Amino acid sequence: ASKGSGSGILNNIPKMVAITKAIVNAVNVPVTVKTRLGYDNTDKPIVNIALQLQDVGISALTIHGRTRPQMYMGEADWTLIREVKNHPQIHIPIIGNADITSPEIAKQRFEKTGVDAIMVGRAATGNPWIFSEIKHYLITGELLPRPNITERANICTEHLLASIAWKGERAGIVEMRRQYSHYFSGVYGFKPYKMKLLTSYSLAEILGTIGLVKEHYREI
Repeated sequence: ASKGSGSGILNNIPKMVAITKAIVNAVNVPVTVKTRLGYDNTDKPIVNIALQLQDVGISALTIHGRTRPQMYMGEADWTLIREVKNHPQIHIPIIGNADITSPEIAKQRFEKTGVDAIMVGRAATGNPWIFSEIKHYLITGELLPRPNITERANICTEHLLASIAWKGERAGIVEMRRQYSHYFSGVYGFKPYKMKLLTSYSLAEILGTIGLVKEHYREI
């Protein structure tokens, strides 16, 4: 952002629009944009931004309901997302993002704003089940049971192996360390296992530790 990219581009809306227009004109696939409400809390020009981006040909717009200084703190403002979605001149799909941490909240966001879709971010970290949980709840009105330890450990292992396949063994192992607390959130007595997972560079040792967790807490 300090270099003018990311949310920093919100300091220069004409440049943001020009870049987007150039991309739309250069490719033969749909172009979408994800942005925040504005660069700071004194100016949230998201409605005007949405109209300009739509005019240069984007196919959909995702809006994170915070400004740049908020980072991921404080409550997201979905009122402006609703304002964009319900603007009479907006005809592209509007996707709402921020603070969707449960199926109930997802349904509430749809009902209160009318957005075409929602984007789940941090709530999916170590919790890939949130997508099926939301979908099931929207269709049936019922909550799915939370995955047990065996399910969590199996998916965690699959995630680890995918991370290694993508980045190589050492980098993949390090990348995965931020995930373990989420995968095993709420498991009493997990700390000794966690420390092993966070300090080991041996894939065999890590897989063994995950196996011990699964065995120790198999009834949870």
